[in-house]
Amino acid sequence: MPATDLDLLIDAAHRAAEVATRHIGGPLDIREKPGGQGPVTAADLAVNEVLADTLLSARPAYGWLSEESAHDPTRTLAPSTFIVDPIDGTRSFIDGDDIWAHSLAVCDGNEITAAVVYLPLVDKLYTASKGHGAYLNGAPIAPSARTGLEGAHVLATKPNMAPKFWPNGVPNVRRSHRPSLAYRMCLVAEGRFDAMFTFRETWEWDIAAGALVVQEAGANVTDGKGAALRFNSEAAKADGVWAGVK
Repeated sequence: MPATDLDLLIDAAHRAAEVATRHIGGPLDIREKPGGQGPVTAADLAVNEVLADTLLSARPAYGWLSEESAHDPTRTLAPSTFIVDPIDGTRSFIDGDDIWAHSLAVCDGNEITAAVVYLPLVDKLYTASKGHGAYLNGAPIAPSARTGLEGAHVLATKPNMAPKFWPNGVPNVRRSHRPSLAYRMCLVAEGRFDAMFTFRETWEWDIAAGALVVQEAGANVTDGKGAALRFNSEAAKADGVWAGVK
């Protein structure tokens, strides 16, 4: 049995990658989730199954929150909870692109204490544990030194640059996009971009792992209004997310 939660998450991420990559080029049985929540594939469900088996068999007392599992209200009573997105970037996976990730985290109370974001097709393994820094493929990472948003290179969708979100005026930034929220956060953590943000409600499984990677790398991370992120809530949602420069 892995000695630490982080070791367990790393092992689980590699097992998830083995399952996901076996589905590439095969039938995906793509379905749309109700309520406009996007597509789900046979790969998402298979990865979810192997993650649940790997993680919960090792830590049976932990709660479980996953995009591809029914919500369990008793998870908030558990000593710790796994928060996972089996495939973050399902549309990218469906399109045959390589930017999708397994996003895995452990939450103690309301705080993330261990996190892994793994992009198997581009060989990027981001890891973090509370108080011990953030790493990419075993090497420590750090954010950019930029202290202001003006002139920054940011990761955000075009709707997030609408004037209604910027009462003091839309900042002059260079905008890019990546399909995985977790990966966007990790790119900020390693200093390749100065900030990422979304002002829409965000599911916890999309940002839990990335939030700790950002925090442990030394960057700022909050919800979309600047408040501290708190995880394993009953609603399992955050009011947006902001990572990087203030």
